[in-house]
Amino acid sequence: MRPEELIITIDGPAGSGKSTVAGALAERIGGRKLDTGAMYRAFAWTAVDRGIAEDMDGIAALAKDFRLECTPQGRWLAMGRDVTEAIRTPEISSWASRLSAIPVVRGALVPIQRALALPGPTVAEGRDMGTVVFPDAPLKFFLTAGPEARARRRHAELLARGMDVAFESVLAEQRERDERDERRTVAPLRAADDAVVVDTTSMTVEEVVAFLLARVQAMLHP
Repeated sequence: MRPEELIITIDGPAGSGKSTVAGALAERIGGRKLDTGAMYRAFAWTAVDRGIAEDMDGIAALAKDFRLECTPQGRWLAMGRDVTEAIRTPEISSWASRLSAIPVVRGALVPIQRALALPGPTVAEGRDMGTVVFPDAPLKFFLTAGPEARARRRHAELLARGMDVAFESVLAEQRERDERDERRTVAPLRAADDAVVVDTTSMTVEEVVAFLLARVQAMLHP
């Protein structure tokens, strides 16, 4: 397989470490990370900004016309507006989880995800990369971790961004999102049948990256 055709998927729930690990792995293999969670957040932010987040007709219309770009610098532009920082709030995270369960929203974003993934090598991280978006990817990973460990990571991330939020609130929101993501009828959160499942609860980021990198190198250089 040529490098420009290589797509590696990393799925998992919030706080499993997939975003950090995906970025580090992409750097190690000379590729790029495709943050599909940011794409749903960008859609959710646009819906909230327009006041249509609870309006199904408005959501359907937005899905039909939605434009999303990622600049070479990694900035996300939704309908021409830079939303890179604005999409990283607990409110938008919650809305992204809700709206991502709507078939018309996923129908609009999956083609964009596939288009942005090539040329590779690309490490695509999200919740349905290995099961729906890139089912033929040659190497798939599913990262998981205990609920409290994941909530602690998310809490630390929010504090680092200057957001004053209680750990209990983060844990409660995460549990709600986990249930919503796992039970939705469209592309529920689950490991692909051929994915390598990695429990990151007691692992450092470097240990996880090293494990995944070893698998990638074994595939590329058997």
